[in-house]
Amino acid sequence: MGGISWPSETEINGIKKIVAEMAGRGTEEVRIVVSPYRICPLGAHIDHQGGTVSAMTINKGILLGFIPSGDVQVVLRSRQFRGEVRFRVDDIQHPKHKIRNTDEVQTENSSQLQPEWGRYARGALYALQSQGNHLSQGIIGYLCGSEGMDSSGLSSSAAVGIAYLLALETANDLTISPAENIEYDRLIENEYLGLRNGILDQSAILLSSYGCLTCMNCKTKEYKLIHLSKMQKDQKIKSQNAYKILLAFSGLRHALTHNPGYNCRVAECQEAARVLLCASGNAEVEPLLGNVNLEVYEAHKCKLEPNLAKRAEHYFSENKRVIKGLEAWASGNLEDFGKLVSASGLSSIQNYECGSEPLIQLYEILTRAPGVFGARFSGAGFRGCCLAIVDADHAAEAASFVKHEYFRVQPKLASSINKDTAVLICEAGDSASVI
Repeated sequence: MGGISWPSETEINGIKKIVAEMAGRGTEEVRIVVSPYRICPLGAHIDHQGGTVSAMTINKGILLGFIPSGDVQVVLRSRQFRGEVRFRVDDIQHPKHKIRNTDEVQTENSSQLQPEWGRYARGALYALQSQGNHLSQGIIGYLCGSEGMDSSGLSSSAAVGIAYLLALETANDLTISPAENIEYDRLIENEYLGLRNGILDQSAILLSSYGCLTCMNCKTKEYKLIHLSKMQKDQKIKSQNAYKILLAFSGLRHALTHNPGYNCRVAECQEAARVLLCASGNAEVEPLLGNVNLEVYEAHKCKLEPNLAKRAEHYFSENKRVIKGLEAWASGNLEDFGKLVSASGLSSIQNYECGSEPLIQLYEILTRAPGVFGARFSGAGFRGCCLAIVDADHAAEAASFVKHEYFRVQPKLASSINKDTAVLICEAGDSASVI
């Protein structure tokens, strides 16, 4: 993990002390899951359709300090949330949500989920149980996210789910591969929580490597790690240090599972795929745009209603941008890479039709900021933040510009954000691990 600035020794020691006090044990017995947040420079909104995506983690995220409880009890506390979560690993967990064909998500027995933040831990237990894993050891744990930041748009839910999976697996001496944990976290999000997302988030968190761009085919599950350039080692180090990641927060906050737009867009993509597959005589194929080849799309896209045509256009154009972007990244051409990132952001607005006025304004401000190579929404684009790839030498100047301009157009929302963390300058991260 050379070059990684997070977590710091101070953070690690602080969490170990808290967990040791909770458990009445020594700090040397405490383990810590490091589960980073992720960004997706290219490949927006196509993972759930089997598209090819790119991602990397950042040096911010979730830390879960834990110690085996010595029995079946799970006891959890959080720095960000009130209350104490308690349950047993021998309790059989059942999905709390039903996914319908519309964008409505129903919650069952919500009173059993109190405190609400504990649902991810129970979801992790559900995923492990559903795949035949027997757990006999609970954990005593303390969860915290990177201080002072709003994690919306950074896959914080996947980072939390993975943290609980790794902790429970470690406590029970289970050997689970990254590929299996990608599937387990999908079970948490899709089956237990009722969110119709793909596997981009958990794949990025579990497969990324410092200094690389992770490329994943969400249809075949094949992935590869691409270094920023193919130059000599000394030049490569210089190239990797040539950029920073800006995260600019909008002040918009709400849970993704409560937003009708996300699941609705997924359903529209599936309907577009169904129309195209039926038109090509392949009605029996699963209706995902990833199962429609480019020739079929070009031949039959005229049959799509306007909204469905926009969703399909975003999917196919975004796949092209990913391929071009990987080539630009591999050659160290951050300017071309950035242009593709901004084009992805524009297609998300015009074709996928996500975002809101504040987020769109924030995106436009970032594209004008000094030193910014490219920008787009981070995450689903219905809340949260925007990301930008920026020249390292201009990162501080760009951050100041964005703060000033966003306050000018959205003073109320901007005032609701901690001014010290309204725009964060981040670095690339590594994959999730237990230390």
